[in-house]
Amino acid sequence: VGMAGSRTSTGPRGMSDHYRPSGMEASDASVSELRSHSRFPYSAIDGRMNHWEFPGGARLAVYFAVNLEHFAFGEGRGAKLAPYSAEPDVLNYSWREWGNRVGVWRLLRVLDTFDLPTACVVNSAICSHCPEVIEAFRCREAENEFVCHGRTNSEWQANMTESEERQMISESVKVVSQACGTKPTGWLGPWISETRRTPELLKQVGLQYVLDWCHDDQPCWLHTQHGKLVSMPYQQEINDIPSIMARLSSGKQFADDIVDAFDEMLEQALHFRQSLVLGIALHPYIVGQPHRLRHLRRALQHIHERAKTLNQDKYKKIWLTTPGEIARTGMLMKTVV
Repeated sequence: VGMAGSRTSTGPRGMSDHYRPSGMEASDASVSELRSHSRFPYSAIDGRMNHWEFPGGARLAVYFAVNLEHFAFGEGRGAKLAPYSAEPDVLNYSWREWGNRVGVWRLLRVLDTFDLPTACVVNSAICSHCPEVIEAFRCREAENEFVCHGRTNSEWQANMTESEERQMISESVKVVSQACGTKPTGWLGPWISETRRTPELLKQVGLQYVLDWCHDDQPCWLHTQHGKLVSMPYQQEINDIPSIMARLSSGKQFADDIVDAFDEMLEQALHFRQSLVLGIALHPYIVGQPHRLRHLRRALQHIHERAKTLNQDKYKKIWLTTPGEIARTGMLMKTVV
């Protein structure tokens, strides 16, 4: 076993007869079996050989995903502060747009205060809508990565045809590459939606990892018909949309959840010698709000101070980084299969 869920296999393209991507199922499969995604096998974390190593011997990798999103006016999907009204839904549209005009700048100042690396998860539509935001993250002194987040969160790809999805992915990657000055290596689907062919399409355009799957606390190989794709942990419990908008947690509760998740995962990682990944997902129109930002600052300060304290000796315990760097270290390791 190498990365979480990887397995020596013997079938076509390195896959066993019982482990194939959609469309490649064995012909003798039992009709009583449940339909499977066939991307990775089950793997219990406590029985897993840990070949995944972080720089400096660190055990917990933490990244901060700042979702930069742009929405169509008067149509499509979008998070809602208030009950939906007839289109044009001015209230909810303008609330989300506040994040690009105000919230992101306040959030950026907090991140800069603690010199925290960021992964900007970018709708390609935002690159022309507010290029100043893209430029601000490009100019950060702290490490920054751009992750492609489709065209817009007004749509999702689950109901797209193959040609529509292929075009959307290709167009999004091209626009983000041009605007951000570097080609993204990672992908998060709009609304975390996929079709059964999405991993293949992502691999075909040269992407290396995907954030859509939240099934593990360690990176995992996803098998595709075109080779392996890294599935990077993107915890949905530590994400302000499910937490605040769906479960109606307060800003204080969300900050407490971040601190508790960080402390517990650090303890688990150190005690059981497991290399774990904690992704913290933030949306400027939600956590940029003043009454939530104050509490978020407290949570980020806690992580910053713990990392500073525990990383003083020769062997680091916490790695504040980006998902792209985590994926890159794994792909460079010869022991990972």
